[in-house]
Parts: sequence; C-alpha cells; structure tokens
Amino acid sequence: MMDNFISFHRPSIGEEEISEVVDTLRSGWLTTGPRVALFEREFSEYVDAPQAIAVNSATAALHIALASLKIGAGQEVITSPMTFCATVHAILHVGATPVLADIGPDGNIGVEQIEKRITSRTRAILPVHLGGLPCDMNSIWALAQKHSLHVIEDAAHAAGACYEGRPIGAGPAGCVPASDAVAFSFYATKNLTTGEGGMLTTYRASFAETARMLSLHGASHNTWERYTEHGDWHYEVLAHGFKYNLSDLQAAIGIHQLRKLEQFIDRRTLYARLYHQAFAGMEEVELPPDRPNCRHTWHLYILRLNLDKLRISRDEFIEDLRRQGIGTSVHFIPIPLHPFFAQLPLARYPCPRALALYPRIVSLPLYPAMTEEQV
Repeated sequence: MMDNFISFHRPSIGEEEISEVVDTLRSGWLTTGPRVALFEREFSEYVDAPQAIAVNSATAALHIALASLKIGAGQEVITSPMTFCATVHAILHVGATPVLADIGPDGNIGVEQIEKRITSRTRAILPVHLGGLPCDMNSIWALAQKHSLHVIEDAAHAAGACYEGRPIGAGPAGCVPASDAVAFSFYATKNLTTGEGGMLTTYRASFAETARMLSLHGASHNTWERYTEHGDWHYEVLAHGFKYNLSDLQAAIGIHQLRKLEQFIDRRTLYARLYHQAFAGMEEVELPPDRPNCRHTWHLYILRLNLDKLRISRDEFIEDLRRQGIGTSVHFIPIPLHPFFAQLPLARYPCPRALALYPRIVSLPLYPAMTEEQV
C-alpha cells in the first residue's frame, strides 16, 4: 500500500479507550459486567431512551427485537432493499418473510412504497437510516398506527442522529410517538466503535426484560449477577435464547467513544460540508441528500454520479481513485442483486429506484482521523 494512501476508514482510538481496556484486563472481570452496565446507562441517557441493552452486533439487536415481539413464520416484515444483508438476515432468523419496499429520492425506504406492500400478514416495518440520514419517521409511525404494525429501526449508521429535535432511539415524548425498538451498530467502521458490538433501545420495560434475557441464552441471570460477592449461583433458562452479550472489554472502548461522539459527528459534518463545497455546481455528480429538521451523522458520504455526463462507469471511477491513492466503497449492493436473496420470494418485489441508483453511487472517505487537506 502506498504511504500516502487515504483509506476508506480509520477509527479514532485515544489513550482514554486504551487505558480503560488495560484497567478492565487488570480488574479480573472481562465479560459482561459493570462496564457494560455503565455503557448501557450512558447510552440510554444520550439518546433519551428508557432502556438500553448492549449486544455484540446490530444484527443481534435486530434479531432479538423481532424475537421479543414474537414475529415469526407466516408473518411479513417490510424493509428497504438499500441496506446491508444483516437487516434481511435478522428477519429470516426468526422465520419471517422479508418484503422489500423501494427507496424514495433520498435513498431511504419510501413511505408510499411501504403502504403498497402491506398485507394481512404484515407485522412490522423495519426502516433503515442509510448513511446516518433519518427516515421520514412521522409518516412511518402514522402508517404503523393505521395498520397496527410494530416499528423496529435499523439505526446501524445513526448513533447521534436526530429527527425533528429528538435523538434516534428516544422514547415517546408527549404526542410524539416512538418505535418499539431501535438497533445501533458499533462495528469497526461506525461513528462510535467497540470493534464489534451493538445496542438495542426501547421505551417498553417488558420488551427490554425479554430482549435482555434472549441476549444471553434465555437465562434468568447473567454471569455478573451470579458470580460476584452478593450474587446467587442459581439461574433458570426461561426461553430459547442466544449468545449475543457484549463484554466489558468492548464496553471499555465504547464508554469513551460515546463521550467523544459529539465531536466525532461535528468533524464528520465539517468534512461533509467541505465535500459539498468541492462538488457544488459540478454537473457530473449529485450531492448526498439531506432532510430538513434532522441531524445527519454523516457516517457515509454517498456521492451520486451522473453517468451520462461521464465517460467512465462507477467501477472505473472507483478504480481511478484507487490508483490516485484514495479508498472508496459502495453502500449498498441492493438486496435483490445478491445470489442468495435472488432465489428467495423477496426477489419478486420490484425495486426499480434502488436498482437504478446502485450503479451511480460511491462512498468517499469520511472520518474524524482525516485532515482537511485530505478531504
């Protein structure tokens, strides 16, 4: 790799995270324990959610959310075709049927497309905040209320995002509704990272109790509750659960990443504006969409190429940038184009907007560890 190569992503890990990890190693307690509890508490306060359950991925968070709502075989969950495969895998994990509703102009799931897909078998809507741009949640909540559906948000990109003044993940406030659950990702490339990890937030206490139980084998007590000085060794398995718990080692990183998240987003927003200024007025490209009265986390800067104004394809554009020492990516390959999903019933749902957008999109480097000169 060339010395001056600008990678697509690099995490911002400081001495605070390193020191906390070392302290955790020296504490003698490495798995789910006091640091996970602290991370959950601080995250729930940050997003104004009554309950937060730390897990080992956003995929796990989506899975236990669906399972806690008892969504399963013979039932349908509507989601976006423009998402990572994990969103659809989580639906399949509980035996439900994924139904794709095409995107709107902003790249997020289109509300009018959701309504077209609702049937007597529909149980939930699963919107995805692509790149950190919030979906049109008021319209989605209204649709869910009209048809008595659950809403589970895939906020893998949206830790720190706000929708009309409220954090993504927040509970209800006055006449403002809230989703049943919101899933966040702390994967290595995310704005807030624990290497691998995730969080599930909810305002429903009984839901949170079930989700927490399912996240660790369906057991009545976790290891910290059983093996510490005032713990009780006895536990019971109450449900078919999973091994989805987050460790204190991961939470040690997350605690300090969360405390820096505001400055991370501020830096990303600055760099997004610099990109905007650089591309403004160029007929060859379109700037990433934004939404009024929302806070975009700029997890991704998804540039749209106007291929009719270029002499090269998107893939040739990416290769040319690579030769110039710039790493890029594509978010995402639409779900129907993956061989596995193409053979499933979901492939019968046409998504022309997603398929038309896909050959035009390229994600540029955008992260706090970059310099303004690199942008």
